[in-house]
Amino acid sequence: MMETQSKVVEEAVFTGGKVVEIKHLKKSFNDRVVLKDVNLDLHDRENLAVLGRSGSGKSVLIKCMVGLLKADAGEIQVLGYNVTSLSAAKLNELRLQVGFSFQGSALYDSMTVRQNLEFPLKRNLGIYDRAQLEELVIKALKDVGLEHTIDQRPDELSGGMKKRIGIARTLILKPKIMLYDEPTSGLDPQTSEEINELILQVRERYNTASIIITHDVSCARQVSDRVIALIEGESKLEGTFEELRATNDTNLKHFFNY
Repeated sequence: MMETQSKVVEEAVFTGGKVVEIKHLKKSFNDRVVLKDVNLDLHDRENLAVLGRSGSGKSVLIKCMVGLLKADAGEIQVLGYNVTSLSAAKLNELRLQVGFSFQGSALYDSMTVRQNLEFPLKRNLGIYDRAQLEELVIKALKDVGLEHTIDQRPDELSGGMKKRIGIARTLILKPKIMLYDEPTSGLDPQTSEEINELILQVRERYNTASIIITHDVSCARQVSDRVIALIEGESKLEGTFEELRATNDTNLKHFFNY
């Protein structure tokens, strides 16, 4: 399995430092149009925040990016692969390189932290050697500051700790891109700030590019190099956080309290 993963990396074609290119993406559910016209680029090692209100289609966007949802129209290039035309086998190969940090952490309550982190190593990489599993699990937990939780279960952890463990389980496969879905949702301000700092640390330690889906202005300010505002299903405004705040655009008044 490790040889297969290396081959996938070699096959990927990067253009101008871009690891994601999305053009005119559209997605509807029956008569409800969620994404009308979304365009974005993500560059190598960039943190891009997609800022939008609840129900604006932010989560649908990143699910389309990894083929969890099928786009109705548009182009999606991720790590050089045309997502809309990939076979199931190729999608699985691509997903080994894209880490998805779910809003609810998506941990298995019946498993310990150790077992939760071992699961993707066994399923995706075919690693069963006890010493190798231990080494990889401990490193991932150290990188999120929770090595001491290794034998605990998710119901023994706080909301912030669950977020960190969820991120660790994603990082254990060493993805090239991280997708964070509302990483600070439901957290108090101090814990939110700690998660934001962790997102920055992940980039430094793993050299990842990241898309951070959020409606939290503090999160977007702290973690982003660039921000795209998703408004009524369209990517209408783009720039640094300070540039968007300085526009005084009425579409952003909900976030910046104009």
